[in-house]
Amino acid sequence: MFGGDQPAFSPTSTKPSNAQAGYFRSMANLAGMQSVVHLPQTGNIDHSSVDPLIRDYDNLFRLFYNHAPVLNSVNIASAYTECKSLLALADMYDALPVTGPRVDHHLLGFGSRLFKQIAKYPPSYLKLGYLARSRVIFSEALIHVVGQWPAALPNLRNGSYAPLPNSVLDLIEDKYEDLEDLKARVESKLFRLSLTTSRGERVGPSNAYLDWLTVSLFRQWLIENTTPPPAPILKNPSSSSGAAPPPPIGAGSQTTSTKPTAPPDPTARVYRLIGSSSSQAYLAHDEVKRFLKLHPTPSSDALYTRDTLKRFERKMDEIKRLAREIVKPLMRNFLELELKSGAEQASSAAGSHESSPSTGLPYLTCTRVEEADLPWDI
Repeated sequence: MFGGDQPAFSPTSTKPSNAQAGYFRSMANLAGMQSVVHLPQTGNIDHSSVDPLIRDYDNLFRLFYNHAPVLNSVNIASAYTECKSLLALADMYDALPVTGPRVDHHLLGFGSRLFKQIAKYPPSYLKLGYLARSRVIFSEALIHVVGQWPAALPNLRNGSYAPLPNSVLDLIEDKYEDLEDLKARVESKLFRLSLTTSRGERVGPSNAYLDWLTVSLFRQWLIENTTPPPAPILKNPSSSSGAAPPPPIGAGSQTTSTKPTAPPDPTARVYRLIGSSSSQAYLAHDEVKRFLKLHPTPSSDALYTRDTLKRFERKMDEIKRLAREIVKPLMRNFLELELKSGAEQASSAAGSHESSPSTGLPYLTCTRVEEADLPWDI
């Protein structure tokens, strides 16, 4: 009756939506939980002081109502811890399809820092990538795990996560067997590598002695660097056999367990040297020169002359070129992490003593992970 010209507003236009109302009710309940455990309540909550369980439920309810979770975006180690606990909680409520994409998006925002962390802790990120259904994180970690297999097996069976399903372990073993088969084929080709004369005959001591020496030196270098050293001979076996056994561990004693580390694969380093574009990565000028200066017998003369050295190095470069083509399948890198080549590693090592995952890995990273290999339904 007063001011009849004023427009009438709908009573429902000022009410929040059902999703927002439910979200605010959930946050109010969480605030009550915080007051029960005497946690500080401020406008800007410091998540480092909030109980981790409250933080995880807070993020989980945010995801339920299509809000972004509050995760650390500065420290990747803290972000990993928060994402891991959030995924574990979401797994309890069958909420991984909702939580996984958010975790994947958040961690991928770290860029190269994420891939360096995956190189340091591949088993942990393999579990996280599997729970988050992250193709990038899972594939990146899987390549590292396969390269170090089976050193990572104890870490995959134990830990704060539930054990990985057999499908993931079967996938790792299949990829590892494929890698070993590829290495065996490459090694067989390297040992069969030889040179031929101008008439197409295989070189030998009767038709091309210097060329045959070049092939022999390459094979000897390959054997020495790919074969483990022989076991040392015990000088006093009687004293070791008569040694007293260690005392039994008492019930109250404690033992320290060391975390298993992946021993460096010697063949990976050899293959990277062979695949290097530098002709001086192995069997360099000085080493070849020393070889030619050797006397086969005390009465014989050395083969070394300038012309002989030049011809020997030309033949060695030819063998290196052929060997480089053979190891190309092992030199492929399917990681998102950029790796330096052998020549770049040598130059960077001379200028800096710091080591990082980007300066090369002691294992091969040529494992390809296809979409069909992912152990979940896309």
